[in-house]
Amino acid sequence: MKYQGSCHCGQIAFEVEGDLTNVMSCNCSLCQRKGALMWFVPTQAMTLLTPVEAMRTYTFNKHVIQHHFCPTCGIHPYGEAAAPDGQQMAAINVRCIDDLDLSSLTVQEFNGRER
Repeated sequence: MKYQGSCHCGQIAFEVEGDLTNVMSCNCSLCQRKGALMWFVPTQAMTLLTPVEAMRTYTFNKHVIQHHFCPTCGIHPYGEAAAPDGQQMAAINVRCIDDLDLSSLTVQEFNGRER
């Protein structure tokens, strides 16, 4: 299925295709503050619909995950990093996907504080 999403003001918009049933909730210092529910897909499953220059990127800790956010509204719609097997992945914040019933998703807890 194909989904569309964006930050609050629409400056960062995207489409993503895949089977969305499971998401991850991480308790690391950043994710807990964002309240993100992340859906991991290969980067080629996501299409950025707005210019990459419209967003800013934040990294912390080991500096391996690029957390992308909107400089206007502050929302974090997605991040990018390599999976343990080396595949490039996008972590979509499903709270930024239009018309999604969050209660239909299975949420897996991830203890990012211990990493």
